[in-house]
Amino acid sequence: GAIGKKGTYEKNVTFAIAQKLQALINKEPGFKAVMTRTGDYYIYPSKRPDVARDLQADMLVSIHADAAENRKASGASVWVLSLKRATTEVGKMMEQTEQHSELLGGVAEVIKDSANEKYLAQMVLDLSMNHSMSAGFDVAESVLEHLDDVTKLHKEKPQAASLGVLKAPDIPSILVETGYISNISEEQKLKSPSHQQKLANAIFKGLKTHFYKSPPADTAIALKTGKEPLVVTATDST
Repeated sequence: GAIGKKGTYEKNVTFAIAQKLQALINKEPGFKAVMTRTGDYYIYPSKRPDVARDLQADMLVSIHADAAENRKASGASVWVLSLKRATTEVGKMMEQTEQHSELLGGVAEVIKDSANEKYLAQMVLDLSMNHSMSAGFDVAESVLEHLDDVTKLHKEKPQAASLGVLKAPDIPSILVETGYISNISEEQKLKSPSHQQKLANAIFKGLKTHFYKSPPADTAIALKTGKEPLVVTATDST
């Protein structure tokens, strides 16, 4: 990750925010947070969605701190998966037939060996992609709305990108740039525990607002039974 002019490491800032977000999520009935890392070690961005997929996560939240040559650049932004990247990834998934059962769940067994297996698999993956991208965009808007209450925004609308951690068309995903660590005044704020908490609160409120409005089927929020928690996978920029 990036290093601020005062020597602040992005990985330390983002991990602290992720831990605070994890604590907020785990206090909320029906929610469960799982970190992609629990210490100071590196996981390739392209591998982080695999962690979320293994857990059947309902949302992947990647937390970063931005950097730019222009030291005056400042403010938070939220990024979502671009349609071009999502379509490319669906195409790759279609070529990996051995992974269809992992990606399609029980549907894969139903359509297995049928004459239209490839066509049906494509259709299911396209539907999953459309849902994931829609959910990711809605969450991004909600998170931005709450971030606007605690920090300056660099971009007021969700931005689409083809980034390593935003590559899973079957998992709703957002990448939160919490501010510019290359901006001296913002670097000071980003390493402040109180500001980190405010950022974590804003991200959590955005997630909670979305999932109470549009809860995934069979989650505790949807069923109000407390049986299955909604899983959010949190990652950061290490």
